[in-house]
Amino acid sequence: MGKLTGIKVVDLSQFLPGPMLSVMMADQGAEVIKVEPPAGDPARAQAPFEAGQSVWFRNLNRGKHSVALDLKSPQGVEALWSLIDGADVFVEGFRPGVMKRLGFGYEAVSARNPRIVYCSISAFGQTGEMAHHAAHDLAVQALSGFISVNDGVDGTPVVPGAPSADMAAALTGLSAVLMALLGREKSGRGDYLDIAMFDSLLPWCSHIVGTAMAGGEPPRSSNQRSLGGAAFYNVYETSDGRHIVLGGREPKFAANLLNALGRPDLIPLATEPPGLAQVPLVDFLRQTFRTRSRDAWIEWFADKDVAFAPVLDFREAFAQPHLAERGLVANADGAHHIAPAIRFSGEPAWSPRPAPELGDG
Repeated sequence: MGKLTGIKVVDLSQFLPGPMLSVMMADQGAEVIKVEPPAGDPARAQAPFEAGQSVWFRNLNRGKHSVALDLKSPQGVEALWSLIDGADVFVEGFRPGVMKRLGFGYEAVSARNPRIVYCSISAFGQTGEMAHHAAHDLAVQALSGFISVNDGVDGTPVVPGAPSADMAAALTGLSAVLMALLGREKSGRGDYLDIAMFDSLLPWCSHIVGTAMAGGEPPRSSNQRSLGGAAFYNVYETSDGRHIVLGGREPKFAANLLNALGRPDLIPLATEPPGLAQVPLVDFLRQTFRTRSRDAWIEWFADKDVAFAPVLDFREAFAQPHLAERGLVANADGAHHIAPAIRFSGEPAWSPRPAPELGDG
């Protein structure tokens, strides 16, 4: 019995934001019906594959049931209405207006099931001049300002390593759905949720956007404490072409490291404003870290109280003992799963349920 046992979700979304939202509900016991087109969610075909399924698809759709419906056919329409009649939550990720044209807009669905929580996920929301602009994660990150500070030393923006807009929408959407379900306990009625990737990502820049939001200069990575302008919040190359990071700007960490390196005279620079004032300290650390390999620095830092970490690739990251100790990866019948980050005390250890084959019901 999970926290969401008894909640029924009908999910028409594909790819990442919607399925991520609903898999977090499925992991906590919700019954999730994944409604797919006859050809299936395109994520099913995304490599790499393991144990006969896409790793991506499996990790975002485990524990769900799959129903394949053609919503342009009378049979498909009737089947979806039958699912809606008993549902608590309805999730869709089509472009604005598509569900209404298919006859399943919020007005129609709530008229038939007033208690339903209806969640629409889109790039820019259901209203406004950008509502119909085609976009996936990268474009949303670009238009929200985030790509401008996702840059290298030369200031050139690069493709980000994490689909932050997708994930922000999934997490915001889940929070909104759970709030609406709580609200329904008081009002007896469901609600409509207009979740935009753009809207969901925007608050993530609150620590750097102050001057720009007020009409002033936009943040630049080179002069931001958390974006590369500070010596003790930065990435450094090692002698073997790998990298390490210093990830804590507290004065005690600066003192601990620079004393250990025999340069206490540089400690005051660590508290200077980020940017030009810290360049001499950054240069010293760059030169220093290039004198040993990444693994040699791991050994050197072992007895130092400094916010240090090696930059690991994903194979190295997933091989760390910490993941096993925390139960963060499960292997079920040859299929690997990233365990849910939400776990409750007093409940049995989590074990993954399989992802559905297309149309398994």
